[in-house]
Amino acid sequence: MSVLVVGSVALDNVRTPYGEVKESLGGSCCYASVAASYFAPTAIVGVVGGDFPKRHLALLDRHGIDRQGLQVEKGGRTFRWTGYYEYEMSQAHTLNTELNVFADFRPEIPEALRRSEFLLLGNIDPDLQMEVLRQMKRPKLVLIDTMNFWIGGKREALLRVMKQCDVALLNDAEARQLCDTPSLHKAAKRLLQLGLKRVVIKKGENGCLVVSASDVFTAPAYLLEVIRDPTGAGDTFAGGFIGYLAGAKRLDDATFRKAVVVGTAMASFTVQDFSLKRLDRLEMPEIQERCARVRAQAEIPAVRLTARRKPVLG
Repeated sequence: MSVLVVGSVALDNVRTPYGEVKESLGGSCCYASVAASYFAPTAIVGVVGGDFPKRHLALLDRHGIDRQGLQVEKGGRTFRWTGYYEYEMSQAHTLNTELNVFADFRPEIPEALRRSEFLLLGNIDPDLQMEVLRQMKRPKLVLIDTMNFWIGGKREALLRVMKQCDVALLNDAEARQLCDTPSLHKAAKRLLQLGLKRVVIKKGENGCLVVSASDVFTAPAYLLEVIRDPTGAGDTFAGGFIGYLAGAKRLDDATFRKAVVVGTAMASFTVQDFSLKRLDRLEMPEIQERCARVRAQAEIPAVRLTARRKPVLG
């Protein structure tokens, strides 16, 4: 089954303690679509300027990504983000953001893509996410991603979009902010009341939590000795997650649990190098092996308890 990813396409300038890249491929659309493409046919909708490098288009083409929905504004400049990470890699520090053609982006879904069965709404303006939904012929599953900027500035619009979606993806800080509670479990339950079928809460190095009406599941993060560049890890998780679901063709609790493992594995590859360098050159056997290692981290032997003899009172 097919996956459609709608989001940002960017050129990133990133510095970490392990190096620096300039004009590298970035944006939620790119990370998510490449991750999804390993498991299902994938298409994108986004916008770039006439300055967008051909080598980045070639990377998308290598993964068979349908880019008929990628708008090219020949006279414009592509969205750019410049930032850095210190040794505490969980926090990105933004130095500069140039929206450029992305400032006027209005998603136009080609007719051929409107019947895509699985839709990933990247963390763009909730009003644009709603516009995408209006153009689609009801997908089998809609996954919505968001960020603190929209939670703080367009909370009501975001909640309206979530009511039209099946799965919400947030990190732990975003879930607490959106639901005004320190409890992630309570936050997930409140979001389910909107009509969502599942809520996936990313907890960084502490893994993630998945809550539905019938299931609660926690998965560990894959432990790495070195993280070179965390940019795009969340988008990669989303792409691997929805790509696996589309390829599996089942939406039961067991399949969602497996999708979390796949998303976790794919994100762990991304952070091992800058931009999409590691994600671009994966082979299915190493993805399979990484998934097995993620599962192994969570395996708990059966616990057998012996009743303790009651004390004799004298």
